[in-house]
Amino acid sequence: MSKKRRLEWSFFLNDRSRVTYNELCRRCRRDCKQSFRAVVIECPKYLSKRSRKGAEKKRENGAEPETAEIPLEQRAHFYT
Repeated sequence: MSKKRRLEWSFFLNDRSRVTYNELCRRCRRDCKQSFRAVVIECPKYLSKRSRKGAEKKRENGAEPETAEIPLEQRAHFYT
């Protein structure tokens, strides 16, 4: 791997200099892979068990489930 490419992929490289993806992204067929170093920020296919249970409880209580939409300005600190 060239030096330039290594710098580009440094967030994805593990201690053996191999490209490594997040555990949830490894088996996913989509091309929106995230690094193993990152906490999953947003994934169109992933919905945690905790969020599903919370949505079910809200439906049982008659409340509409809220969408966790974070404004772009607040999301910027995740990527820096």
